[in-house]
Amino acid sequence: MTATTAPPRSGLPLTRLLLVAAAVLGALFAAAAPAAAHAALLGSNPKAGTVVAKAPADVALTFSEQVAMDNKSIRVLDPKGKRSDTARLRNLSKGSTVTYGVDLRPGLPKGTYTVAWQAISADSHPVSGAFTFSIGAPSRTTVSATGENVGGGLVGVLYGAARYASYAGFIVLVGGAAFVVACWQRGANERPLQRLVVRGWLTLTAATLVLLLLRAPYTGSGHLADVFDLGALKGVLQTKPGAALVSRLLLLGASALFVAVLFGAYARRTASAEPEAAKERKDLTFGLGLGGTVVAAGIAATWALTEHASVGLQPGVAMPVDIVHLLAVAVWLGGLAALLVALFRTPSIERAAVQRFSRIAFTAVCTLAATGLYQSWRQVGSWSALFGTGYGQLLMVKVGLVAVVVCIASFSRRWTARLSETAVGEAVAGEAAAGEAAVAESGAVTGLAAQEQVKEQLTVPADPQRAAQLARQQAARTVVRERRVRDADPHRTGLRKSVLAETVVAVALLAVTTVLTTTEPGRTEEEAGRNTSSSAAATVPSGPVDITLPFDTGGPKGKGTAALELTPGRSGDNQLHLFVNNPAGKPYDVPEVKIALTLKAKKIGPLPVVPDHLFTGHWSADGVQIPMAGKWDIAVTVRTSDIDETTVNKTVEIG
Repeated sequence: MTATTAPPRSGLPLTRLLLVAAAVLGALFAAAAPAAAHAALLGSNPKAGTVVAKAPADVALTFSEQVAMDNKSIRVLDPKGKRSDTARLRNLSKGSTVTYGVDLRPGLPKGTYTVAWQAISADSHPVSGAFTFSIGAPSRTTVSATGENVGGGLVGVLYGAARYASYAGFIVLVGGAAFVVACWQRGANERPLQRLVVRGWLTLTAATLVLLLLRAPYTGSGHLADVFDLGALKGVLQTKPGAALVSRLLLLGASALFVAVLFGAYARRTASAEPEAAKERKDLTFGLGLGGTVVAAGIAATWALTEHASVGLQPGVAMPVDIVHLLAVAVWLGGLAALLVALFRTPSIERAAVQRFSRIAFTAVCTLAATGLYQSWRQVGSWSALFGTGYGQLLMVKVGLVAVVVCIASFSRRWTARLSETAVGEAVAGEAAAGEAAVAESGAVTGLAAQEQVKEQLTVPADPQRAAQLARQQAARTVVRERRVRDADPHRTGLRKSVLAETVVAVALLAVTTVLTTTEPGRTEEEAGRNTSSSAAATVPSGPVDITLPFDTGGPKGKGTAALELTPGRSGDNQLHLFVNNPAGKPYDVPEVKIALTLKAKKIGPLPVVPDHLFTGHWSADGVQIPMAGKWDIAVTVRTSDIDETTVNKTVEIG
């Protein structure tokens, strides 16, 4: 008997899907920058770029939301790169204002100092930055004011990939199991669906372990070798993100029991036609549905409790909404993956099962729209943030991809409506007719030959090689028969193509969602931008200060005017000119002039300025330091004789 070879596997479309998924994922992760700051730095004291007259007692940073910091989080470095702070973090927060600071060492010399900081946002993402300020006067510094690149590099890429894998595993695990229990109970006996759900569990478990090990280097040093630092791992376990990851692992243990029951006892009762098995199957369906929902919600909560939903506006509402949102995504996209596997890898799937999934997917999409609208309002907050921030732009891309998937799904619904229940029966009947024809043809053979042929088919050969050959032939015939049954309905082919297209777009949608969770929300970015703009505006030159102050010392020739010019009239170095004129407007020399600058709002000053006499009635001073912008009181003291003296003042806005 001639050995036949197995037909080519029908896995080419799935292979293409995996290639497209890898390409999309690679492009998104390659283009994605390190995790953006979710807790924005709203301000500092001293302010960035300012010059203070004397060394401050401490450096304080104010953030837009709660952050986690330690003694290494804020470092103040002198111009040579040596640490100038006491390395003891102080919590200076008051009410809703989140402020942390470090004390500076006494006796710091003049020069430019660099403040480098890093922290962990309340939504678990790392944030860092740096700025400079000067004492007395700016100077050269050997320290780069860029801060540490936390959340980036190789560790950042691996962490991002693990985050994507964890979302994908969760979606496949929950959505695949929900598809079997709610849509196609007979699918519990199908090996391809079993492998899909188990692989989802393995992916989520492995990704969670990787995230736990990478957490310390991701939020700290950025060195991959620190995954072996047990001390750092112990510190991670004491944080909210670490506790969430451990909780997820415990819940995955419970979900392993769920999967074992689903594809064990439940699958056996599904395959049985006995009345008692039907009743037990009904009870198991209720128990699996209820227990699975609780476990799935618990796993979803490990994201909601540590990411965007846990901070900002209305966290008490946002976290439950986020859990529902994640579950809806899993039911929709995970069920879509299960349907794709069923269409490509199983002999047949009833139209009723596809229709049930279609209704459930529609409900999930409606839930996504409602919860997504609330989340968008909460995280974006304004039209300007929607169009003008990275978060808003990514959100529009996500909405566009959802619209594309829904559009393709409408075609899938049409194919489902046309899907024939009788096509499978016709294919099976065709297979039976072919078998009967073969039997009739074999009847034309001589009786002895027919008996030998039947004996050969029914008797297990003694030769193991012959037995293996017959087994391969039987497997090949089974594959061909299953393919004929699977492709009997022409509308099924259209459904397979549309579901495949949905899945491809869903892979890209999941990648965009993963990047979105590591992007600073638009509302926070705009708030930080406003504070940055106001801070920058305080250091932009507002034009030279030009004031004229009349004076009268009360003595002979004691009247006149003092005209003061301060150029460029901003924080930092300035040039001062003072012109003294008599009542007739002509230059007038007086024995002495003194100038003092005071910023009462910040309790700075008076800062004395002693100008040099240049010409008749003209005094000048270079390098006049204005520490920061604000309303400064300028006091000009004029002495016209040994005993006649007066001080005139005026408050002006500088910088």
